[in-house]
Amino acid sequence: MTLITAQDIVETGRQASLTHSVLVEWAEKGTPKQREYLHGMLLAEHESRQASRRQRLLSAARLPALKSLTGFDYSSVKFPEDYGREELTSLEFISRAEDLVLYGDVGTGKTHLASALIAAACRQGIPARFYTTSSLVMQLRRAKDEGRLDRELANIAKNQILAIDEFGYLPIDTEGARLLFQVIADGYEKRSLIITTNLEFSRWGTVFGDDNMAAAVIDRIVHHGRLLQFRGESYRVKHALMK
Repeated sequence: MTLITAQDIVETGRQASLTHSVLVEWAEKGTPKQREYLHGMLLAEHESRQASRRQRLLSAARLPALKSLTGFDYSSVKFPEDYGREELTSLEFISRAEDLVLYGDVGTGKTHLASALIAAACRQGIPARFYTTSSLVMQLRRAKDEGRLDRELANIAKNQILAIDEFGYLPIDTEGARLLFQVIADGYEKRSLIITTNLEFSRWGTVFGDDNMAAAVIDRIVHHGRLLQFRGESYRVKHALMK
């Protein structure tokens, strides 16, 4: 009888992709102890794959910094009457393809919360991506110039939630506005969108350079979206070394 070493098992395991029939066969003929051992191994394998997937999603999300919902200070946030912290952190809005607009003063936690929600989605195995408005527009323009815009839009569409940060902080030219509109319109009722901005809706036309385009974007976001308002002193100013 050949002695099976630990290395033999590792090498064989790397080549295996277990089928249902094999699992049934070996589970049925094993002893209770052997079944317990096999079950433990399969659980460990599943968790290892899930952990690897979560890490891949976090890397693909391109977060500016890894943030968590744990310990987030909501004192600056005003929620809608029918929506609160528990509903937000449950991430149910993602499965419903609902949108969020985080609107308010600079430095009050909008980017932090958007980053934390994207990270939380990744940890639940949900494909997600974080962009600044300027980086998204630049990426789309480059893709169009190189003749691969459709492929770029398809890659973006693989995510179940997108965060578009700093909307309205920098002007967008006509072509950039149209490309941004395409991303938002394509995701309508298919995936969730988080937009952080310090501009009220009435000023979005100045960003797109077209009031009709802005109205079309607002119409889609408001339909399945909620507005979270941020008010207060900038965290960075409050904790600045330079006084």
